[in-house]
Amino acid sequence: MTVLRHAAVVGAMPWASARAVAAQAASPPAPAWQPLSEALGCRLAAPLRALVAVPGVDVSAMDGYAVAGPGPWRIAGRVLAGGAPYGAAPAPGEAVEVATGAPVPEGAESVLPYELADADGVRVAGDPEPGKHIRRRGEDVAEGAVVLSPGTVVTPVALGLAAALGHDELLVRPRPKVAVVVTGDEVVDRGIPGPGRVRDAIGPFLPGLVAWAGGRVTTTTRLADGPEALFAALDGEADARAPRAAERGRGGARGSVHGRLVDPVSEAGVVVVCGASSRGPADHLRAVVAEIGAEVLVDGVAVRPGHPQLLARLPGGPLLVGLPGNPFAALSASLTLLVPILRALTGGATAHGTSALAGVVRPHPHDTRLVPVRRSGRGAVPVGHDRPGSLWGAALADALAVVPPGWSGGQVELIELPQGAGQSVQ
Repeated sequence: MTVLRHAAVVGAMPWASARAVAAQAASPPAPAWQPLSEALGCRLAAPLRALVAVPGVDVSAMDGYAVAGPGPWRIAGRVLAGGAPYGAAPAPGEAVEVATGAPVPEGAESVLPYELADADGVRVAGDPEPGKHIRRRGEDVAEGAVVLSPGTVVTPVALGLAAALGHDELLVRPRPKVAVVVTGDEVVDRGIPGPGRVRDAIGPFLPGLVAWAGGRVTTTTRLADGPEALFAALDGEADARAPRAAERGRGGARGSVHGRLVDPVSEAGVVVVCGASSRGPADHLRAVVAEIGAEVLVDGVAVRPGHPQLLARLPGGPLLVGLPGNPFAALSASLTLLVPILRALTGGATAHGTSALAGVVRPHPHDTRLVPVRRSGRGAVPVGHDRPGSLWGAALADALAVVPPGWSGGQVELIELPQGAGQSVQ
Protein backbone atom coordinates (compact mmCIF):
# COMPACT_ATOMS: atom_id res chain seq x y z
CA MET A 1 0.00 0.00 0.00
CA THR A 2 1.00 3.61 -0.46
CA VAL A 3 1.42 5.54 2.79
CA LEU A 4 0.19 9.10 2.46
CA ARG A 5 1.80 11.94 4.31
CA HIS A 6 -0.12 13.32 7.24
CA ALA A 7 -2.05 16.44 6.36
CA ALA A 8 -1.33 19.64 8.22
CA VAL A 9 -3.58 20.36 11.17
CA VAL A 10 -6.46 22.62 10.31
CA GLY A 11 -8.97 23.97 12.80
CA ALA A 12 -10.24 21.36 15.26
CA MET A 13 -14.01 21.02 15.53
CA PRO A 14 -15.72 22.47 18.63
CA TRP A 15 -16.61 19.81 21.17
CA ALA A 16 -20.39 20.26 21.03
CA SER A 17 -20.33 20.24 17.23
CA ALA A 18 -18.32 17.01 17.17
CA ARG A 19 -20.86 15.29 19.41
CA ALA A 20 -23.69 16.45 17.17
CA VAL A 21 -21.90 15.24 14.03
CA ALA A 22 -21.33 11.84 15.66
CA ALA A 23 -24.99 11.43 16.60
CA GLN A 24 -26.19 12.52 13.17
CA ALA A 25 -23.76 10.17 11.40
CA ALA A 26 -25.43 7.11 12.89
CA SER A 27 -28.19 5.44 10.89
CA PRO A 28 -30.31 3.29 13.23
CA PRO A 29 -30.85 -0.24 11.89
CA ALA A 30 -34.31 -1.61 11.26
CA PRO A 31 -35.97 -3.24 14.28
CA ALA A 32 -35.63 -7.01 14.44
CA TRP A 33 -37.31 -9.86 16.27
CA GLN A 34 -34.97 -11.43 18.83
CA PRO A 35 -35.56 -14.47 21.05
CA LEU A 36 -35.68 -13.62 24.72
CA SER A 37 -32.25 -15.19 25.20
CA GLU A 38 -30.71 -12.59 22.86
CA ALA A 39 -32.79 -9.51 23.69
CA LEU A 40 -31.07 -8.56 26.94
CA GLY A 41 -29.72 -5.00 26.75
CA CYS A 42 -31.63 -4.10 23.60
CA ARG A 43 -34.29 -1.40 23.49
CA LEU A 44 -37.89 -2.23 22.69
CA ALA A 45 -38.95 -1.10 19.22
CA ALA A 46 -42.66 -1.57 19.95
CA PRO A 47 -44.89 -1.51 23.03
CA LEU A 48 -44.75 -4.67 25.10
CA ARG A 49 -48.33 -5.94 25.39
CA ALA A 50 -49.69 -8.72 27.52
CA LEU A 51 -50.60 -11.68 25.30
CA VAL A 52 -52.37 -13.26 28.26
CA ALA A 53 -54.03 -12.04 31.42
CA VAL A 54 -52.11 -12.46 34.68
CA PRO A 55 -53.35 -14.47 36.38
CA GLY A 56 -55.02 -16.29 33.53
CA VAL A 57 -57.84 -17.59 35.74
CA ASP A 58 -59.03 -16.96 39.28
CA VAL A 59 -56.36 -18.54 41.50
CA SER A 60 -55.80 -19.02 45.19
CA ALA A 61 -53.42 -16.61 46.92
CA MET A 62 -52.95 -18.99 49.86
CA ASP A 63 -52.75 -22.68 50.68
CA GLY A 64 -56.11 -23.55 52.20
CA TYR A 65 -59.71 -24.36 51.31
CA ALA A 66 -61.93 -22.77 48.67
CA VAL A 67 -65.36 -22.73 50.30
CA ALA A 68 -68.93 -22.29 49.05
CA GLY A 69 -71.82 -21.22 51.24
CA PRO A 70 -71.78 -21.13 55.03
CA GLY A 71 -69.65 -23.57 57.05
CA PRO A 72 -68.67 -25.93 58.33
CA TRP A 73 -67.81 -27.54 55.00
CA ARG A 74 -67.31 -31.05 53.75
CA ILE A 75 -63.95 -31.46 51.98
CA ALA A 76 -64.94 -32.56 48.48
CA GLY A 77 -61.60 -32.64 46.68
CA ARG A 78 -58.22 -31.04 46.02
CA VAL A 79 -56.67 -28.82 43.31
CA LEU A 80 -52.92 -28.22 42.94
CA ALA A 81 -51.08 -25.49 41.04
CA GLY A 82 -50.55 -26.72 37.50
CA GLY A 83 -53.18 -29.41 37.90
CA ALA A 84 -56.50 -29.77 36.16
CA PRO A 85 -59.28 -27.44 37.34
CA TYR A 86 -61.82 -28.88 39.73
CA GLY A 87 -64.46 -30.62 37.66
CA ALA A 88 -67.64 -29.12 39.11
CA ALA A 89 -68.64 -26.12 41.14
CA PRO A 90 -68.72 -27.02 44.83
CA ALA A 91 -72.19 -27.09 46.31
CA PRO A 92 -73.02 -24.90 49.28
CA GLY A 93 -71.43 -26.47 52.35
CA GLU A 94 -68.53 -27.97 50.34
CA ALA A 95 -64.84 -27.04 50.34
CA VAL A 96 -62.06 -27.85 47.90
CA GLU A 97 -58.50 -27.96 49.21
CA VAL A 98 -56.34 -25.61 47.08
CA ALA A 99 -52.64 -24.85 46.80
CA THR A 100 -51.25 -21.36 46.25
CA GLY A 101 -51.62 -20.57 42.55
CA ALA A 102 -54.17 -23.32 41.93
CA PRO A 103 -57.37 -22.47 40.03
CA VAL A 104 -60.21 -21.61 42.38
CA PRO A 105 -63.30 -23.72 41.56
CA GLU A 106 -66.15 -21.80 40.00
CA GLY A 107 -68.69 -20.86 42.65
CA ALA A 108 -66.21 -20.73 45.54
CA GLU A 109 -66.69 -17.52 47.50
CA SER A 110 -63.39 -17.24 49.37
CA VAL A 111 -60.30 -19.16 50.46
CA LEU A 112 -59.87 -20.16 54.10
CA PRO A 113 -56.09 -20.39 54.79
CA TYR A 114 -54.78 -23.47 56.58
CA GLU A 115 -53.65 -21.38 59.55
CA LEU A 116 -57.22 -20.13 60.10
CA ALA A 117 -58.90 -23.49 59.48
CA ASP A 118 -59.98 -26.26 61.84
CA ALA A 119 -59.90 -29.42 59.72
CA ASP A 120 -59.98 -33.14 60.47
CA GLY A 121 -59.51 -34.47 56.93
CA VAL A 122 -63.24 -34.80 56.32
CA ARG A 123 -64.70 -31.49 57.39
CA VAL A 124 -63.29 -28.00 57.87
CA ALA A 125 -64.54 -25.05 59.90
CA GLY A 126 -63.45 -21.44 60.17
CA ASP A 127 -64.45 -17.84 59.56
CA PRO A 128 -63.27 -16.77 56.07
CA GLU A 129 -63.68 -13.22 54.78
CA PRO A 130 -65.91 -13.08 51.69
CA GLY A 131 -63.81 -12.88 48.52
CA LYS A 132 -60.56 -13.00 50.49
CA HIS A 133 -57.37 -14.70 49.22
CA ILE A 134 -58.57 -15.07 45.63
CA ARG A 135 -56.56 -13.42 42.85
CA ARG A 136 -59.01 -12.65 40.07
CA ARG A 137 -58.25 -13.19 36.38
CA GLY A 138 -56.33 -10.18 35.00
CA GLU A 139 -55.95 -8.66 38.45
CA ASP A 140 -52.20 -8.11 37.95
CA VAL A 141 -52.17 -7.51 34.18
CA ALA A 142 -55.15 -7.41 31.84
CA GLU A 143 -54.84 -9.18 28.51
CA GLY A 144 -53.74 -6.65 25.87
CA ALA A 145 -52.40 -4.14 28.39
CA VAL A 146 -49.26 -2.19 27.45
CA VAL A 147 -46.72 -2.76 30.21
CA LEU A 148 -43.51 -1.29 28.72
CA SER A 149 -43.09 1.52 26.20
CA PRO A 150 -40.90 1.58 23.07
CA GLY A 151 -37.35 2.60 23.91
CA THR A 152 -37.31 0.76 27.23
CA VAL A 153 -34.09 -1.16 27.85
CA VAL A 154 -34.71 -4.90 28.10
CA THR A 155 -33.38 -5.69 31.56
CA PRO A 156 -33.29 -9.16 33.16
CA VAL A 157 -36.53 -8.31 34.97
CA ALA A 158 -38.14 -7.13 31.72
CA LEU A 159 -37.25 -10.49 30.17
CA GLY A 160 -39.02 -12.27 33.00
CA LEU A 161 -42.06 -10.02 32.57
CA ALA A 162 -42.15 -10.66 28.82
CA ALA A 163 -42.01 -14.40 29.39
CA ALA A 164 -44.80 -14.22 31.98
CA LEU A 165 -46.94 -12.37 29.45
CA GLY A 166 -46.53 -15.07 26.82
CA HIS A 167 -43.69 -13.72 24.66
CA ASP A 168 -40.98 -15.92 23.15
CA GLU A 169 -39.35 -13.09 21.18
CA LEU A 170 -39.34 -9.30 21.20
CA LEU A 171 -39.19 -6.62 18.52
CA VAL A 172 -36.10 -4.62 19.48
CA ARG A 173 -33.44 -2.31 18.16
CA PRO A 174 -30.43 -4.63 17.87
CA ARG A 175 -27.39 -3.73 19.95
CA PRO A 176 -24.73 -2.30 17.62
CA LYS A 177 -21.72 -4.53 17.07
CA VAL A 178 -18.45 -2.79 17.86
CA ALA A 179 -15.03 -4.03 16.71
CA VAL A 180 -12.02 -2.82 18.70
CA VAL A 181 -8.51 -2.49 17.26
CA VAL A 182 -5.73 -1.76 19.78
CA THR A 183 -2.47 -0.50 18.28
CA GLY A 184 1.00 0.22 19.63
CA ASP A 185 4.39 -1.49 19.75
CA GLU A 186 4.71 -0.44 23.37
CA VAL A 187 1.34 -1.81 24.54
CA VAL A 188 1.10 -5.11 26.43
CA ASP A 189 -2.17 -6.70 27.47
CA ARG A 190 -1.08 -8.75 30.48
CA GLY A 191 1.46 -8.84 33.25
CA ILE A 192 3.90 -6.18 34.40
CA PRO A 193 5.13 -4.07 31.49
CA GLY A 194 8.87 -4.02 30.93
CA PRO A 195 11.01 -0.96 30.23
CA GLY A 196 9.50 1.14 27.47
CA ARG A 197 6.21 -0.78 27.55
CA VAL A 198 2.80 0.13 29.01
CA ARG A 199 -0.25 -1.91 29.95
CA ASP A 200 -3.29 -1.51 27.74
CA ALA A 201 -5.82 0.44 29.81
CA ILE A 202 -8.18 1.29 26.95
CA GLY A 203 -9.05 -2.21 25.71
CA PRO A 204 -10.27 -3.31 29.17
CA PHE A 205 -12.62 -0.36 29.70
CA LEU A 206 -14.16 -0.29 26.23
CA PRO A 207 -16.42 -3.40 26.47
CA GLY A 208 -18.09 -2.10 29.62
CA LEU A 209 -18.45 1.41 28.28
CA VAL A 210 -19.84 0.11 24.99
CA ALA A 211 -22.34 -2.12 26.82
CA TRP A 212 -23.37 0.82 29.04
CA ALA A 213 -24.03 2.89 25.90
CA GLY A 214 -26.11 0.12 24.32
CA GLY A 215 -23.66 -1.74 22.08
CA ARG A 216 -21.51 -4.84 22.39
CA VAL A 217 -17.88 -5.46 21.57
CA THR A 218 -17.70 -8.46 19.25
CA THR A 219 -13.97 -8.65 18.57
CA THR A 220 -10.70 -7.15 19.79
CA THR A 221 -7.67 -7.16 17.50
CA ARG A 222 -4.20 -6.14 18.71
CA LEU A 223 -1.78 -4.71 16.19
CA ALA A 224 1.78 -3.46 16.19
CA ASP A 225 2.46 0.04 14.93
CA GLY A 226 2.63 0.17 11.16
CA PRO A 227 0.29 0.94 8.31
CA GLU A 228 0.17 -2.55 6.76
CA ALA A 229 -1.50 -4.32 9.69
CA LEU A 230 -3.92 -1.47 10.24
CA PHE A 231 -4.78 -1.33 6.55
CA ALA A 232 -5.42 -5.09 6.46
CA ALA A 233 -7.67 -4.92 9.53
CA LEU A 234 -9.73 -1.98 8.29
CA ASP A 235 -9.82 -2.87 4.61
CA GLY A 236 -10.74 -6.49 5.35
CA GLU A 237 -8.50 -8.00 2.69
CA ALA A 238 -7.25 -11.46 3.62
CA ASP A 239 -4.40 -11.53 1.12
CA ALA A 240 -0.63 -11.54 1.43
CA ARG A 241 -0.75 -8.44 3.61
CA ALA A 242 -2.25 -10.39 6.51
CA PRO A 243 0.65 -12.74 7.29
CA ARG A 244 3.15 -9.94 6.74
CA ALA A 245 1.22 -7.66 9.08
CA ALA A 246 0.90 -10.39 11.66
CA GLU A 247 4.63 -11.01 11.48
CA ARG A 248 5.28 -7.31 12.02
CA GLY A 249 3.07 -7.43 15.08
CA ARG A 250 4.90 -10.15 17.01
CA GLY A 251 6.61 -8.63 20.00
CA GLY A 252 7.45 -10.92 22.87
CA ALA A 253 5.03 -10.80 25.79
CA ARG A 254 2.78 -8.43 23.89
CA GLY A 255 1.54 -11.05 21.47
CA SER A 256 0.34 -8.37 18.99
CA VAL A 257 -2.45 -10.11 17.06
CA HIS A 258 -4.32 -12.78 19.02
CA GLY A 259 -4.71 -15.41 16.33
CA ARG A 260 -4.94 -14.52 12.66
CA LEU A 261 -5.86 -11.06 11.51
CA VAL A 262 -9.62 -10.75 11.45
CA ASP A 263 -11.86 -8.44 9.49
CA PRO A 264 -13.64 -6.38 12.14
CA VAL A 265 -15.50 -4.33 9.56
CA SER A 266 -17.39 -7.22 7.98
CA GLU A 267 -19.69 -7.73 10.97
CA ALA A 268 -19.39 -4.52 12.98
CA GLY A 269 -21.32 -1.32 12.49
CA VAL A 270 -18.73 0.66 14.46
CA VAL A 271 -14.95 0.17 14.50
CA VAL A 272 -12.89 1.71 17.30
CA VAL A 273 -9.15 2.13 16.77
CA CYS A 274 -7.20 2.81 19.97
CA GLY A 275 -4.03 4.80 19.36
CA ALA A 276 -2.59 5.88 15.99
CA SER A 277 -4.98 8.85 15.81
CA SER A 278 -2.42 11.56 16.55
CA ARG A 279 0.10 12.96 14.07
CA GLY A 280 3.35 11.42 15.30
CA PRO A 281 5.73 9.19 13.32
CA ALA A 282 4.01 6.00 14.57
CA ASP A 283 0.45 7.28 14.01
CA HIS A 284 -0.87 5.94 10.72
CA LEU A 285 -4.64 5.99 11.11
CA ARG A 286 -5.26 9.11 9.04
CA ALA A 287 -3.10 7.83 6.19
CA VAL A 288 -4.85 4.45 6.20
CA VAL A 289 -8.29 6.07 6.35
CA ALA A 290 -7.39 8.13 3.29
CA GLU A 291 -5.93 5.11 1.49
CA ILE A 292 -9.09 3.02 1.84
CA GLY A 293 -11.30 5.89 0.70
CA ALA A 294 -13.11 6.63 3.96
CA GLU A 295 -15.03 9.86 4.43
CA VAL A 296 -13.60 11.88 7.31
CA LEU A 297 -16.35 13.50 9.37
CA VAL A 298 -14.37 14.79 12.36
CA ASP A 299 -10.61 15.38 12.26
CA GLY A 300 -9.60 16.61 15.69
CA VAL A 301 -11.78 18.09 18.41
CA ALA A 302 -11.12 21.20 20.47
CA VAL A 303 -11.29 19.34 23.78
CA ARG A 304 -8.76 18.47 26.47
CA PRO A 305 -7.91 15.74 26.94
CA GLY A 306 -8.66 13.94 23.69
CA HIS A 307 -7.76 16.50 21.04
CA PRO A 308 -6.49 14.07 18.32
CA GLN A 309 -9.68 12.04 17.84
CA LEU A 310 -11.15 11.03 14.53
CA LEU A 311 -14.51 10.02 13.07
CA ALA A 312 -14.83 8.59 9.56
CA ARG A 313 -17.28 6.58 7.51
CA LEU A 314 -15.64 3.52 6.00
CA PRO A 315 -16.54 2.20 2.54
CA GLY A 316 -19.70 0.16 2.96
CA GLY A 317 -21.06 2.27 5.78
CA PRO A 318 -19.42 1.34 9.12
CA LEU A 319 -18.31 4.24 11.27
CA LEU A 320 -14.73 4.40 12.51
CA VAL A 321 -13.84 6.17 15.75
CA GLY A 322 -10.16 6.89 16.30
CA LEU A 323 -9.17 7.27 19.95
CA PRO A 324 -5.93 8.77 21.28
CA GLY A 325 -3.51 6.37 22.97
CA ASN A 326 -3.55 8.07 26.37
CA PRO A 327 -6.23 6.37 28.52
CA PHE A 328 -8.07 9.43 29.89
CA ALA A 329 -7.85 11.09 26.49
CA ALA A 330 -9.37 7.92 25.00
CA LEU A 331 -12.21 8.02 27.54
CA SER A 332 -12.83 11.67 26.70
CA ALA A 333 -12.93 10.85 22.99
CA SER A 334 -15.23 7.87 23.63
CA LEU A 335 -17.73 10.11 25.40
CA THR A 336 -17.41 12.71 22.66
CA LEU A 337 -17.84 10.49 19.58
CA LEU A 338 -18.48 6.82 20.40
CA VAL A 339 -21.23 7.13 23.02
CA PRO A 340 -23.37 9.56 20.96
CA ILE A 341 -23.13 7.16 18.00
CA LEU A 342 -24.26 4.18 20.07
CA ARG A 343 -27.07 6.14 21.71
CA ALA A 344 -28.31 7.27 18.29
CA LEU A 345 -28.17 3.72 16.93
CA THR A 346 -30.24 2.35 19.81
CA GLY A 347 -32.59 5.26 20.44
CA GLY A 348 -31.13 5.99 23.86
CA ALA A 349 -30.41 9.35 25.43
CA THR A 350 -27.19 10.43 27.09
CA ALA A 351 -27.77 11.46 30.69
CA HIS A 352 -26.90 15.10 31.26
CA GLY A 353 -27.29 17.53 34.08
CA THR A 354 -25.87 20.83 35.22
CA SER A 355 -24.14 21.86 38.39
CA ALA A 356 -21.98 24.51 39.94
CA LEU A 357 -18.34 23.55 40.37
CA ALA A 358 -17.34 23.31 44.03
CA GLY A 359 -13.63 23.78 43.50
CA VAL A 360 -11.02 25.58 41.47
CA VAL A 361 -10.95 24.69 37.77
CA ARG A 362 -8.79 26.49 35.24
CA PRO A 363 -10.46 26.77 31.84
CA HIS A 364 -8.56 26.53 28.59
CA PRO A 365 -8.67 29.67 26.47
CA HIS A 366 -9.66 27.87 23.27
CA ASP A 367 -10.65 24.27 24.07
CA THR A 368 -13.39 22.64 26.12
CA ARG A 369 -12.08 20.82 29.20
CA LEU A 370 -13.59 17.59 30.52
CA VAL A 371 -12.89 17.49 34.25
CA PRO A 372 -13.56 14.46 36.50
CA VAL A 373 -15.95 15.44 39.30
CA ARG A 374 -18.02 13.82 42.00
CA ARG A 375 -21.49 15.19 42.61
CA SER A 376 -22.36 16.29 46.14
CA GLY A 377 -24.70 18.61 47.97
CA ARG A 378 -22.17 21.41 47.46
CA GLY A 379 -22.05 20.91 43.70
CA ALA A 380 -19.65 19.05 41.44
CA VAL A 381 -16.33 18.58 43.23
CA PRO A 382 -13.22 18.11 41.04
CA VAL A 383 -11.37 14.97 42.14
CA GLY A 384 -8.01 15.81 40.53
CA HIS A 385 -5.68 13.24 38.94
CA ASP A 386 -6.85 14.27 35.49
CA ARG A 387 -3.73 13.95 33.35
CA PRO A 388 -4.37 12.50 29.86
CA GLY A 389 -2.38 9.34 30.59
CA SER A 390 -4.17 8.40 33.82
CA LEU A 391 -7.64 7.04 34.57
CA TRP A 392 -7.25 7.63 38.31
CA GLY A 393 -9.41 10.76 38.41
CA ALA A 394 -12.09 9.25 36.15
CA ALA A 395 -12.22 6.16 38.40
CA LEU A 396 -12.90 8.39 41.42
CA ALA A 397 -15.51 10.46 39.57
CA ASP A 398 -19.16 9.86 38.71
CA ALA A 399 -19.29 12.51 35.98
CA LEU A 400 -17.19 14.73 33.78
CA ALA A 401 -17.76 18.48 34.01
CA VAL A 402 -17.83 20.22 30.63
CA VAL A 403 -15.86 23.43 31.13
CA PRO A 404 -16.26 25.71 28.08
CA PRO A 405 -13.35 27.71 26.65
CA GLY A 406 -12.69 30.80 28.74
CA TRP A 407 -15.26 29.78 31.36
CA SER A 408 -15.56 32.35 34.14
CA GLY A 409 -17.97 30.64 36.52
CA GLY A 410 -21.56 29.50 36.67
CA GLN A 411 -23.29 26.20 35.96
CA VAL A 412 -21.55 23.63 33.78
CA GLU A 413 -22.88 20.59 31.96
CA LEU A 414 -22.19 17.18 33.49
CA ILE A 415 -21.72 13.98 31.50
CA GLU A 416 -22.57 10.80 33.37
CA LEU A 417 -19.84 8.18 33.72
CA PRO A 418 -20.73 4.48 33.80
CA GLN A 419 -20.73 3.24 37.39
CA GLY A 420 -21.59 -0.43 37.19
CA ALA A 421 -22.23 -3.46 35.03
CA GLY A 422 -24.89 -3.39 32.35
CA GLN A 423 -26.54 -0.73 30.28
CA SER A 424 -27.77 2.67 31.34
CA VAL A 425 -31.57 2.80 31.26
CA GLN A 426 -31.56 6.42 30.08
